[in-house]
This record gives sequence, structure tokens and C-alpha cells, in this order.
Amino acid sequence: MDKRTKYRTLIKRILSDYAKLLSQAPYSKLDTEVISDEQSDNYMLIRVGWTEQGHARKPTLYVRIRNDKFWIEEDWTEDGIATDLLEAGVPNEDIVLAFHPPEMRQYTEFAVA
Repeated sequence: MDKRTKYRTLIKRILSDYAKLLSQAPYSKLDTEVISDEQSDNYMLIRVGWTEQGHARKPTLYVRIRNDKFWIEEDWTEDGIATDLLEAGVPNEDIVLAFHPPEMRQYTEFAVA
């Protein structure tokens, strides 16, 4: 299995695991959806539905695979999806914390781009 296929399989598994966990939360009235687009390598976990405040759309995770690296664009998980990727054996240099400005990424333990 090539690297890109391996990374696609991994991100879909991680997002599915998060979705299962979030959908089991007893307090949640929102639906949890995993969106996977292998054509453009965009992967998202989003919560949608209605609350007392109105219609809610909450992107929990948004990750792109770009140049054979994980670009984490949005991450509202407790420990961070980078932790899950590292535990799955993804090297630091294949993870970009894209939610940080480019000039700040050099101060993280991950790739700059």
C-alpha cells in the first residue's frame, strides 16, 4: 500500500472513531457526520442539527492530505488529532498544524509545510 492510500485509510478510521464517540454522547442533539473526499483529499468531521439557539454547524475536525502530509486545518478535539496520528506511526515531518500561521509553525514540533 502506498503512502497516500495508507494515509487516506488512517484519516477515515480516526474520523470514524471520533464520530462514533461523539454520537454516543448523551447530551448531544446534533448529528455527527464524516465527510471524505478522496478526489481532493479533504476529510471533515462536522456536527449539525438544531439546538435551542437555532441551527448549528460545528466543524470539529478538518484535515487535508497535501504533498503526502496531513494538513490539520481545524481541530477542536481534546487532545488533538496530531496525537492520534503520531500514535498511529505518522512521523512529525508528515504533520502540518495548518491552523497556525506559516511563520509560527517553525516553533512547533511538526512540519512547516
